[in-house]
Amino acid sequence: MFARMLEFTPRMDKKDEFVKVLKNEILPVLKKQSGFLETLPLFPETKNEKMVVISLWTAKRDAEKYDRDVFPKVAETLKPFLLTPIEMRVYAVETTLCEHFVNALAA
Repeated sequence: MFARMLEFTPRMDKKDEFVKVLKNEILPVLKKQSGFLETLPLFPETKNEKMVVISLWTAKRDAEKYDRDVFPKVAETLKPFLLTPIEMRVYAVETTLCEHFVNALAA
C-alpha cells in the first residue's frame, strides 16, 4: 500500500464550501482512479494550522499516474480554499503494523 500526504493551510472561513467541493467534486474523481482506496482529511482545530489529507493507494504506480494526469486539475479546484500552496510527500505504508486498518479497507 502507498500513501500520498498533502499539507496546506485551509481558509477556515470557507470550510463548509471546501468540504462540499471535496465531497461532491474531488472524491468522485478519486474514486474513479485505478488503485485508489481511501482518503483521510484531517482538519485543523485552530485557524492558520495546516490541514493534512492522506490518500491511500494499492500501488505506487497508481498514485503516480493520478499525480501526473489528474492532480493538477484537482489542485486548481482547491486553490480558492487555501492560504498556502499544497506540499506533497509520498510514503510506503507498512501494512504489517496496521492489519486491522488494512482488513477494514478490504471489507
